[in-house]
This record gives sequence, C-alpha cells and structure tokens, in this order.
Amino acid sequence: MTETYADEGLMLEPGSIARLILNRPDRRNAMTAAMWAVIPEICDRLAQDGTRVLIVTGAGDKAFCAGADISEFETVYGTPEATAAYNGYVRTAQARLRDLACPTIADVRGVCYGGGCGLALACDFRVASADSTFAITPAKLGLAYSPSDTWQLIEKVGMPRAKDLLLTGRAVTAAEALRIGLIDRLDEDATALAEHLANLAPSALSAIKAISNGLSEPSLRPDLQAVFEATFAGPEFREGYSAFLEKRRPNFRKDPE
Repeated sequence: MTETYADEGLMLEPGSIARLILNRPDRRNAMTAAMWAVIPEICDRLAQDGTRVLIVTGAGDKAFCAGADISEFETVYGTPEATAAYNGYVRTAQARLRDLACPTIADVRGVCYGGGCGLALACDFRVASADSTFAITPAKLGLAYSPSDTWQLIEKVGMPRAKDLLLTGRAVTAAEALRIGLIDRLDEDATALAEHLANLAPSALSAIKAISNGLSEPSLRPDLQAVFEATFAGPEFREGYSAFLEKRRPNFRKDPE
C-alpha cells in the first residue's frame, strides 16, 4: 500500500523492491524542507522492512527533481539559524540515503537539477532516460554547492569536470552525463536492474556498500560548511533570487569604483 509523507510530496511504495517517488509534478518535483526532513524516517522504515532495493524517482516523465523549491527560500534562508537547519536536513537526508544497507537506484527521467543531482548522486546507481538533462546551477543564484554534494560530484566525474559543471552551471544531456560518469546507465530499465540486485545476497551487498563508502568518504574540512552557508547571506544571492523570480538575467557585475 502506498504511503505518503510531507503533505504528499513524497510517496513510498514499500516492498522487497521499494519505490520512493518525488510527488510534486506541478513543481517539477522540487524538494521542500519537509521532504528532506522526513527522508531519514523513511530510511529507518526501509531498514526495518528488510527492503532489498530502493528505487528513487520523480512523478511524471518531465522531471526527476528540479532542485530546491525556490518558493521556500525566503523562509529557509531567512536567518543564519534557518539556513543551517535547512542545510542540515539536506545533508542528513543524503547521508542516510547513501548509507542505506540496500542498493539504491536513481531512476531519472527529464530534468535533474541542483539538489536533484545531489539526491541522485547519493544513490548507488543512476539510470537516465535519453531525454534527461542535468545541471548544477547554484552559481546562477549567487550560491555555492554544499561541500558534501561537491565531494559526491568530484567522486563521480573528477575534479576538472566537476569544476566545469559547477562554475558554468551549464546543462548536459544524458549522453554527455554517461560519458563523463555522472550517470551509470542510459535508457536501461531501472526495475530490471533492481530485480537483478534483489536476487543477490543482501548481506554481501550491504558489506560491499559499507566498505566502498568507508574507503571513499573524505574528512571534509569543517570551515568549508561555513564558506558554503555564507553565500546565502550575501548580496549576490539576493540578486540571484530576485532575478529568478523576476525572470531576468542577474547582474553580478559591480561598477568599478
């Protein structure tokens, strides 16, 4: 039986192969603070159920996830305390998803931007349809990408390509995403992959995940989180956010003194 969370923003179809569905197609499945905050609870439920594989996907075919819900920005980034709390929700949700004992698959169809990329990168596999597009666009809003998300991106595509994606904010096709390592499979059936994984020994898969994650996870410098969060308090974010709402190009250039 399908369960709903965060005002129906998330739907969970429990089972041996479970599905977590981002259920806001009218907002291109953008993530709210409540959605991020409840993911650890969902992960606890999956662990208790003995779920063999989790598929994370978006409702509809036009978007996996367009990132954060920008309509919440004034609230979640209104004060330094709110900023730290919201970023903590995101960081904890992605860490819990990454550390699930069972394999996880991001089944991407359509747009996968910003925090949506972070969510997909937290999964063990990323399967995308040929019409999917990927972009990491915080710089266009006057923001940085979080240290944990940046590390996940570098781990998948390498430092030079990660800098390219982050500094330019450009969109890449699914074909390019496959070539650079941002996704693992193109136009393949996520359910078929899940069924294959579900037939393997769960304790072995769990051990492989724990070892792999333990060997690759870095010790992030604590000051980097402060550098990231400081961008939310700056004038460039206010300009980028205003420009987005007004559907215009942001002006980040200052006139010379």
